Amino acid sequence: MAERLRFLPAGSDALLVELKDLETTLMLLGGLQANRPDGVTELIPAARTLLVGFDRRVTNPIALAETIARIDLSTKSSRHGESFEVPVTYDGDDLNDVAELLGWSVKELIRRHTEATYTVAFTGFAPGFAYMTSDDPAFDVPRRKSPRVRIPAGSVALGGKFGGIYPTDSPGGWQLLGRTPLNTWDTSRPRAALLAPGDRVHFSDMAKGDSVPISAKPSSSEVSILQLKNEEGLFVTRADRPALFQDLGRPSQAGQGVSLSGALDRQSLIEANVCVGNPRGSAVIEIAYGGFAIQPDRPVTLAVTGAPTPMTIRTTDGRSVDAPIGRPFALDAGDELALEYPPEGTRSYLAVRGGFAVDKVLRSAATDTLAKIGPTPIAVGDVLAFANEAVAAVDPDRPISGKLPKAGDTVTLDVALGPRTDWFTERGLTTLLTQEWQVTAESSRVGVRLAGAEPLEQADTSELPSEGTSLGAIQVPRSGQPVLFLADHPLTGGYPVIGVVAAHHLDLAGQVPIGAKIRFNAIAPFDPLLRESAR
Repeated sequence: MAERLRFLPAGSDALLVELKDLETTLMLLGGLQANRPDGVTELIPAARTLLVGFDRRVTNPIALAETIARIDLSTKSSRHGESFEVPVTYDGDDLNDVAELLGWSVKELIRRHTEATYTVAFTGFAPGFAYMTSDDPAFDVPRRKSPRVRIPAGSVALGGKFGGIYPTDSPGGWQLLGRTPLNTWDTSRPRAALLAPGDRVHFSDMAKGDSVPISAKPSSSEVSILQLKNEEGLFVTRADRPALFQDLGRPSQAGQGVSLSGALDRQSLIEANVCVGNPRGSAVIEIAYGGFAIQPDRPVTLAVTGAPTPMTIRTTDGRSVDAPIGRPFALDAGDELALEYPPEGTRSYLAVRGGFAVDKVLRSAATDTLAKIGPTPIAVGDVLAFANEAVAAVDPDRPISGKLPKAGDTVTLDVALGPRTDWFTERGLTTLLTQEWQVTAESSRVGVRLAGAEPLEQADTSELPSEGTSLGAIQVPRSGQPVLFLADHPLTGGYPVIGVVAAHHLDLAGQVPIGAKIRFNAIAPFDPLLRESAR
């Protein structure tokens, strides 16, 4: 019998394919990896869904759904990856509780855990976190009722039917069996994530003398992901809030559990670079709400775009000169440029001609605040080095940018409904589209937390298995108060997404300040597609 696939819209450039179970999801993933359709940019598998990102210049949702539906899902997939031995010290806080839940002794639990073969199904939650299925079906334990605030890196854990290893210290609700000294996330390796989909894992008991492979041990000195500390360059004299290096992000890294990240306002980053003749995607400084000042040790050409922060140049001879927004300008050695609180928007982008010398992680200099990847925030006293890269001519006549929202303004953002619009009542959908939503102070690069007088009413209140989420997703937790995901959002989420901000309004969403209000405008009805795959 042909497999029935449900295709759900997930923004301007993604489809969420809903399947009956994990095995079918992985069969579809394998088929798409073996014969990737033109225009597919990202594949994010989860328990019963596959998020398929695509390039709208190459394909469209209807054509892509028809292509995917022709993939043969009648034969069980054969996923081939590397094999790993993972030594474990079985001393986890939940070891006794898990044994009791399964009706085993602790000795029996350890024996069966070390005899089982785990296969990496997909990655998510955090960079390098692998969701692994076991060939022993008895391993099925509920998550903890109360998640821990901090789980140490290297913790070996169970959650539902999955096993996993926490790559870094993080919150979590899985049951802890023990810990491994293996480093499952190391950006100095060619593949930072130790485990990838299709890999097979056998756990071994270190109490029996099992050792750790040298290649997988934590390095004695971590490779720095910071910008180099210099005595020459651009001296930071003020940083009221963390300023961050950003570029256009890390595309196609979902297989390692890493999202795109990058500038919240991508067009403003590009404009800053074009102004000074840099390549469009060169690293710049993203400055939130002003309060930033720099002083170069040599003549430089700069440009600032995005939020129109008032800028003053204080020269070495004591004069004060206004600097233009959206235009290249020069500083002499010893001049100081100060950026104040912008009257509109949230983030300004500062580019220097020739670029900044910044260490890259996974081929990007973007700072991902959720995944903690990339350069550390820029602080007072840092000296930022110049890359002195090849450049083109400056462009002093860039188009004037449009107005950005101010605190108190109401901003309208276009939304593509789905993928989980049908989890909400008609009243809930009407509330989303007619109510004004206040941007709260709990907003960040991860997401904009919104507050409305009436929460969104759900028709389906069951627990949603984690599934891939798109940039701009409007996720609705149990409170009914939505969160609008921005650049540093997690790859997967466990709450329903009622809609996704349209691609043409993503930059604007990143510039809506605290205290402003948002209205959502649906640009098309919710329209899931049903297709039958090949036999």
